Amino acid sequence: MTSSISASSLDPATTATQLATAYTQQTQVLLDTQTQAAKATSTGLSQLSSALSTFSSALSGLSSKSSLSQMSASLSNSAIGSATATSSAQAGSYQVYVQQLATKNQVAFQDLPAIPVSSGGSLGVSLANGTSFNVNLSTADTDGDGTLSQTEIARAINQAPGNAGSMTAMIVSAGGTTQLMLSSGVSGAGGAITLDASALPASALKTTLSGTPNTLVAAQDAIVWLGAKGTGIEIQQGSNTLTAIAGVTVNLTQAQGASDAPLTLTVAKDDSGTTSNVQKFVDAYNALQKSLTGLTANADPKNNTAAAAFASDSGVQSLVDRLGNLVRNTYGGVSLRNLGISIDRNGQMSLDSTKLSSYLATKPDALDSFFGTAGSVASGTGTGALGDLNKLADQWTNSTTGQIKQRQDSVQTLQKSISDRQTRLDAQYDAAYKRYLAQFTALQTLSAQLDQTSSMLAGLSTSS
Repeated sequence: MTSSISASSLDPATTATQLATAYTQQTQVLLDTQTQAAKATSTGLSQLSSALSTFSSALSGLSSKSSLSQMSASLSNSAIGSATATSSAQAGSYQVYVQQLATKNQVAFQDLPAIPVSSGGSLGVSLANGTSFNVNLSTADTDGDGTLSQTEIARAINQAPGNAGSMTAMIVSAGGTTQLMLSSGVSGAGGAITLDASALPASALKTTLSGTPNTLVAAQDAIVWLGAKGTGIEIQQGSNTLTAIAGVTVNLTQAQGASDAPLTLTVAKDDSGTTSNVQKFVDAYNALQKSLTGLTANADPKNNTAAAAFASDSGVQSLVDRLGNLVRNTYGGVSLRNLGISIDRNGQMSLDSTKLSSYLATKPDALDSFFGTAGSVASGTGTGALGDLNKLADQWTNSTTGQIKQRQDSVQTLQKSISDRQTRLDAQYDAAYKRYLAQFTALQTLSAQLDQTSSMLAGLSTSS
């Protein structure tokens, strides 16, 4: 008699694993599917947030310009200076004569004598514009040798409370002499330097600093004439940046000769700059549309690609639809088509710069009318297409009330629930495994005993 159960063919651990897996498999497949779906949604939300935030940043960048329509400005002699213009500038030609540039005062004191610290005191420093501060020389002996050197005096001036960059002191050595050079931090006549050594004790240093310094660069204002020299409008100022003409900035770098003719400042439309600004909007919109298309793509069996995270998401599809509707709106009587912008069936924009320039020639304020400004959603200052688009993006990206924040919170709650269910299922698996392992271990032991008994009986039968 032979047992039908062979101990050698029975592995309790393997059998227990197979049965425990079968016991929990259906629930595990469900949890795995839910985990993958939640992860895909979380990743999709992060990608959507990034795409919308990038788009909003582009809108804000365009809004930072006073207008998408750009103007250019240039001087007839670039050696004299350069010019730029904002959209508020008026096209035209202006005559400019640069009589002199503004300069920063520089003076020098040669071979200042080293004196005992006890001869130090308070040195007054002032500029013609009213700026002033005091330098305490009594504490300027940084190396502790008991005397004040030129380097220590310069350091004390630079570090004096109240200086705040209004003047810089440095030591210059050349031709066997050493000089304390003082440079004003203020351009023009208002930066003229004056020292007051009256509070210093009698010493060689006081005598030197009370004297007349060597003027390296005089303090002078810029003098510019709008029109011809002597007959135009004279402008005197401490800066070499001229802003007298509305919307135009001229940076002067060189004065003209006494007999030179006035320069011509030309202000005109900048078609290239304007086109570049509009193209930035087109590029930003296309980048967002590309991201949305990828996030809402359906499964494609031919190319073996699965459905995207939001392929069947009505909320995200509504975002796509609203986005398309907004840019197809008319603002201030102007549409994208008027501006030379078309949208293909995939939602991608393209710009015809020739049409744009032609339309702006007849309606110069068209860009401002259509685009407006992104403004602030909180204060409701947005206008035009930029304002509406920025408001739409904020409805999704707002860190407290946005759709993405709410959805991310929901996904995190779902992921925690899945994790808790997975923990319980793992416990069920462990319990089932231990139960099956105990049962089949006992069965294996019983099988081995039966095999042994069978062998004994077979032996008795043979011996008889």
